[in-house]
Amino acid sequence: MPGAYPRTSTIALTNATLPYVRTIAERGIEKAVQEDPVIRSALNTYQGKIVNKALAESLGVSTG
Repeated sequence: MPGAYPRTSTIALTNATLPYVRTIAERGIEKAVQEDPVIRSALNTYQGKIVNKALAESLGVSTG
């Protein structure tokens, strides 16, 4: 119901994602992916290649 409560939903989304944005900003994407399993599991593409196995399988392609 984000449309019914746009301000509240924006604040909730920001609170949930900001720690990850900060980690990536502080460490850089390569180090953040190596050190944080949550960020690693959320990465779908990198440098133009699909790196998420489940995404690649759903599209019928191989991971890069």
